Amino acid sequence: MYDVIVIGGGPAGLTSALYVARAGKSVLILEQNAFGGQMATAPKIENFPGVDSIDGATLANNMFEQAVAHGVEFDMGSATVSVVDDSTRHFVVTTEYAEHQAKSVIIASGVSHKHLGVDGESALEGKGVCYCAVCDGSFYKDKPVVVVGDGNSAVQYALYLATICSQVTLLTWSNKLFCDGELAQRLKVNDKIEWVQNATVQQIVGDDCVTGVAYADEIGAITYHDCDAVFVAIGQLPHNETFASVVELDERGYIVAGEDCKTTCPGIFVAGDCRTKSIRQCATAVGDGAVAGFSASMYVDKL
Repeated sequence: MYDVIVIGGGPAGLTSALYVARAGKSVLILEQNAFGGQMATAPKIENFPGVDSIDGATLANNMFEQAVAHGVEFDMGSATVSVVDDSTRHFVVTTEYAEHQAKSVIIASGVSHKHLGVDGESALEGKGVCYCAVCDGSFYKDKPVVVVGDGNSAVQYALYLATICSQVTLLTWSNKLFCDGELAQRLKVNDKIEWVQNATVQQIVGDDCVTGVAYADEIGAITYHDCDAVFVAIGQLPHNETFASVVELDERGYIVAGEDCKTTCPGIFVAGDCRTKSIRQCATAVGDGAVAGFSASMYVDKL
């Protein structure tokens, strides 16, 4: 039986496991996709304390190797949790490959990219519809692309793609950018980026691959814009349904917890983007990871 099992290998999960390991406890991380989470797909991270600029994949790898060096164990799989209410009161974490037991659990399952939900999006996913500029940007070198979104990720995608692609068109629903002021200023002075405001995507066009996007302006007039790819960066969705039987979720599906990272189930803690919070950044995920890792270790000590 492990002292702690961490579900999710993003910055919150890796940090919490590091803190648990440094407290002298046995810890296993379960990750269903790739370690590093969405952080690993960021073109540049420029707001992480102590680091001027670093690509997300490098930062994720650094965190992973640090955890390994401290004895953290890793396995793959999509996890569910159940509580064993016997004299030992412990948790059973089950994946499609194995069953594990632990005295405490930290859920750091992160979030996934939201989809536009328009015609052509699902059919052309992987054929020009993309959700990660770092992963797919190089396929569209010297070609025109569109980015949809108005937050930090969308603007970062646009700036990164402008270094690769012939032209980048940023479509936003309003006439505002909800990103860091420095990023907004860099976008506005970049002559390879066209910012189209008050645009609502109606359709992603193409048969075997993306050939363009149709969007409506504020009065409903439709414009067709030629492009070879559409990069969607419109927000995130939690996937905590499998934990609803053991912890409370809010109306949007986030795990209910405050800054102490304690859930409604004693012994289960939550860290990172999957919990109720107002700001979701690498720095806040790492902060959650430290709190959850320390709290889980103290919980185990009191058993």
